[in-house]
Amino acid sequence: MKIWGLALLIVTSTTFAHVGSPDVFLESEAGPYHLLVTVNPPAMIPGVAQVQIRVTSGTVDSITITPIYVNGKDQGLPPAPDSMHKSTGDSPWFSGKVWLMESGVWDLRAEVAGPQGIGKVAVPVPAYARRTLPMKPGLGALLLALMLFLAVGIIFIAGAAAREGILAPADKPLPRNLHLGRIAMAVAAVLVVTILALGNWWWNAQAAELKHTMLYSAPPLEVSYQTGQLTLKMDENYWHQTRKEQWSMGLIPDHGHLMHLFLLRVPDMDRFYHLHPEPIREGLFTANLPAAPSGSYKVFADIVRGTGFPETMVGEITLPDVAGHALSGDDSVVIAPAFRPSAQPTASSLSDGGQMIWERDGTALKAGEVCWFRFRVEDAQHQPIEDLEPYMGMAGHAEFVRSDLSVFAHIHPAGSVPMVSLITAQRESGLVMDHALMDHGGDQKLPAEVSFPYGFPQSGDYRLFVQVKRHGRVETGVFDAHVED
Repeated sequence: MKIWGLALLIVTSTTFAHVGSPDVFLESEAGPYHLLVTVNPPAMIPGVAQVQIRVTSGTVDSITITPIYVNGKDQGLPPAPDSMHKSTGDSPWFSGKVWLMESGVWDLRAEVAGPQGIGKVAVPVPAYARRTLPMKPGLGALLLALMLFLAVGIIFIAGAAAREGILAPADKPLPRNLHLGRIAMAVAAVLVVTILALGNWWWNAQAAELKHTMLYSAPPLEVSYQTGQLTLKMDENYWHQTRKEQWSMGLIPDHGHLMHLFLLRVPDMDRFYHLHPEPIREGLFTANLPAAPSGSYKVFADIVRGTGFPETMVGEITLPDVAGHALSGDDSVVIAPAFRPSAQPTASSLSDGGQMIWERDGTALKAGEVCWFRFRVEDAQHQPIEDLEPYMGMAGHAEFVRSDLSVFAHIHPAGSVPMVSLITAQRESGLVMDHALMDHGGDQKLPAEVSFPYGFPQSGDYRLFVQVKRHGRVETGVFDAHVED
């Protein structure tokens, strides 16, 4: 095998469709009301999800939310709705909590009431265990003290029973009785220590098994490169095998594709590819590579399960210089300057001679705060253009990547929810998708500005790739940003 004949991708475990960014953001209409919904899923399942709804248009008196579990065949029986609490200040927002009891997709159905009537919206939320919770030090110390007290008590009780159990109340223990007591205490100590050791072994084994079963990991993905083409093979892992009923519906296309593949050359982040592999058979895809320089690439592969559960598989691959194929369809590539977080530009040159402007208001970006990221596209004369076209049914797509690659988020103008998951949730809820969220078709022209609601999950340096389409060509603006705590 030649040195460049084959490169294999070894995949690390990852979170769902937004690596390191589990929160769900959705900007949507609920009847006559316009809402921005933020859901913070629990780190453990079962667990409590935090929900916040900001009313951006209309007057709302009350909001109730109902979590409904989607298991792949039907939906569970809904619990009683939970009322959200309205803020006391001028900012119109509501907050609430709901229990998510199983891993998988939950539809959080919100019913909004106000002077303009009743509005409803369904928000798909992927739920999975991301970590185990450690025991609090105080509780651990208390339990250890109680265990030692009981263990020492058992040893002394055994010694007392052997030493004085056959004596009359007034008799004193003889040397022989004292000797028997010491033997009994020694035997009891060995038995107690053995039982504790076996219990500790059993507990650790059970904890490891539950961790293996409960903690989410993406399905294994093997990627090979040869002669300008990538071959991607998906396998099932234990976490998925134990949930066959949920995944039996297979994959569903999001924006017309079963898989969205992103390649990012590292560490400079100066090449970014958004490709769409074609399925060969179940679990096997191929993708033609465009021209690409040699180097190390980080790979992110987005899929959506039949229930609407989105996932991202992550790995690395080293490529030679690739002559490549011509771009076609929805595939795109951008050549960018090397990553420089200190620069934080607000303008990015486009290949057609125009530029993309990040309309920042001057305030610092902070982790955990949701905001709108607005971008304006101008022509070579610095005038807003009027001929943007839908790109895979949306006004634009954006990918936010942290410098250490621990965060990757694929965002749309409606938020972080995959469009096919949102359509599925709305349909299952008996709702009709708002035209602003549905796929744009035909030759519809779009305004020069595109915006995305999102909140950075952690502080650090990020690179943003913002993609729009004009004259049948995908244009990508590239921006660097710093996010504070």
